[in-house]
Amino acid sequence: MSDQTLLTPLTKPGVRRLSSFSTTFEELALGPSVVVPPEHMTKPSDAHETAAALEMAKHHLRKERSTDGQITPPTTPPQTNFTDEYAFAFDIDGVLIRGGKPIPQAVEAMKVLNGQNEFGVKVPYIFVTNGGGKTEQERCLDLSRQLEMEISPGQFICGHTPMREMAEKYGTVLVVGGEGDKCRSVAEGYGFKDVVTPGDIIKDNKDTTPFRKLTDDETNHSRARNFGETEIEAIFVFADSREWAGDQQIILDLLMSKHGRLGTRSETLDEGPPIYFSHNDIVWSTSHQLTRIGMGALRTSLEAMYKAMTGKHLISTAFGKPQIGTFQFATRLLQQWRKDTHGINAPPRTVYFVGDTPESDIRGTNEFNASKSSENQWYSILVRTGVFQEGTKPAFQPNTTVDNVLEAVKYGIQREVEKNIKMKRQQLSEQQEAVAEE
Repeated sequence: MSDQTLLTPLTKPGVRRLSSFSTTFEELALGPSVVVPPEHMTKPSDAHETAAALEMAKHHLRKERSTDGQITPPTTPPQTNFTDEYAFAFDIDGVLIRGGKPIPQAVEAMKVLNGQNEFGVKVPYIFVTNGGGKTEQERCLDLSRQLEMEISPGQFICGHTPMREMAEKYGTVLVVGGEGDKCRSVAEGYGFKDVVTPGDIIKDNKDTTPFRKLTDDETNHSRARNFGETEIEAIFVFADSREWAGDQQIILDLLMSKHGRLGTRSETLDEGPPIYFSHNDIVWSTSHQLTRIGMGALRTSLEAMYKAMTGKHLISTAFGKPQIGTFQFATRLLQQWRKDTHGINAPPRTVYFVGDTPESDIRGTNEFNASKSSENQWYSILVRTGVFQEGTKPAFQPNTTVDNVLEAVKYGIQREVEKNIKMKRQQLSEQQEAVAEE
């Protein structure tokens, strides 16, 4: 890490700065961008450098996939007071935000990471969330407004982000969950060519769901189609269902259909399309005093009903935490960031993952760290501001437990400082021993 201190954060070339007050999702999708609170539009804040660098890192990763080539790192990385030795990854709900509002210590935690700490060090950070139904751009805009700080879409990994890589594999797909038509827009933005929704199916045949009738707005947003002539190749649950009964009926119809054609029944009841979930969280933290059920509960319910109706086990795939693929992508992103900013083609040695859900955040971090896929150390920190509550025993044990995200950040930074001191003492001792031997 360089001792050079940047008194005024520099604007990164090629990255647009867009106001969180007036920008649109369409503008965010046009190229590398950082969302900026209006009060910071005239001058980059301490958070700009992190946001811009990770936005470019994700852009470079996508370019590598599309060209199947290697991006050449800068020959002379710019001087910075960023550490390249470690980074933080945060869950959002229950860690930074609860019920749409910032958890009190969240804003201060971000300030500490952006250099307002006793060591004067800046630490890179990303956001890894199982929350679905919104694009990375929309989540970026939401969080920038909530925390009132500069953030880029490149810092986000959503539960359904890996689904982007499946767009070329399937033609017609059913997308389930979320508000209104948002998930269709997300899927189309990922490159899926032909996206249908439960609303489209009900519009074609209102008897599909006897107890669910489309509102006028839903009817207007649903697309007319003859599903008797359509083969649906895959089912993607992008976000939490708002209509469990109707959505489950349609999903079960497809799972038991003959090659994804509605109105048919497979003789073996297992010739339907594959089903994918963007995550598997049974519960999540909201503004309610108790946790609420999530997508993992829907998956469990579908598995039970499918078993009861067919006598067979439902084979399904979940992305997001705790799946290893999510952590692999996060590692690649941080490695690209380190290559871009420090000229080192390796991920930071340690990533501190801060989460509130033992079954996804802590389990995923621990299992990835113990796997052969991990090239560095992933260190799990559990906070008490979300799903996990004091007095209960977490199903998966974290490396450490703290009260809130600010304590998590301070803990990680202090741990790294102590590691660095210990390493320097060891080096000094080795040098003294070498001199004595001479």
